[in-house]
Amino acid sequence: MTSIAISDSSAAYIKPRPDVRPGFTVRVHERIQEGGKERVQVFEGLVIAVHKGATAADQTFTVRRIASGVGVEKVFPLHSPKIEKIEVKKVARVRRAKLFFLRGRRGKSARLSERFTTADEFAVATPVEEAEVPVEDIVEAPIEDTEETKEEAKEEAKEEAKEEVKEEAKEESKAEEAIEEEAPKEEDKKKE
Repeated sequence: MTSIAISDSSAAYIKPRPDVRPGFTVRVHERIQEGGKERVQVFEGLVIAVHKGATAADQTFTVRRIASGVGVEKVFPLHSPKIEKIEVKKVARVRRAKLFFLRGRRGKSARLSERFTTADEFAVATPVEEAEVPVEDIVEAPIEDTEETKEEAKEEAKEEAKEEVKEEAKEESKAEEAIEEEAPKEEDKKKE
C-alpha cells in the first residue's frame, strides 16, 4: 500500500524528458546559483549509466566527459527542477547497460560507433514538450581553438616567413655589395 502511495505522489514530479540511454551524447542545461545570481550551465558528455530508481521520479543518469585531460562524471536526477533541458546530440550503438569500462580507456579506444538514425528514431530521444530557456541565461565556456583563429594564425605565420625571407635577401645583397666594394680596393693595393 505504501509503495502505491509513494508512486502516486511521485508522479506529480515527473517532467517531460527525452528517453536517455547509455551511449547517448547529451547536453544537460543545469541551473546553478552563484551568490544571488542564477545562471544556466551546460554539461556535455556521454551517458555511461542510467539508474531507474524505486519510483519514476527517482531516475538518475551519469554523464562522463573529459575536461582538461581529466575524466569528470556527474550524476543528474532525470526529473530534477534544476535541469532546464536535456538535448540528445548523438546516438551510439552499445551492447551494455553500464559503460564503466570507458573509465580506463583514453583516445581512440574510448570511441563508440555512432548509430545513424532516421528522423523517426531520433524523435524518440527528444522530449515531448520543451521549455524555452532565454538565450541570455545560457553561459558556455569560451572555445579557445576555432577554425577562424587557426586560419588567422596560419596567415600570420606565412606573412612573418615572407618578411624574414625579404630581410635575409636584403642582408645578403648588402653583404655582396660590401664584398664588391672591397675587391677593387684590394686590386689597387696590389698594383701599387
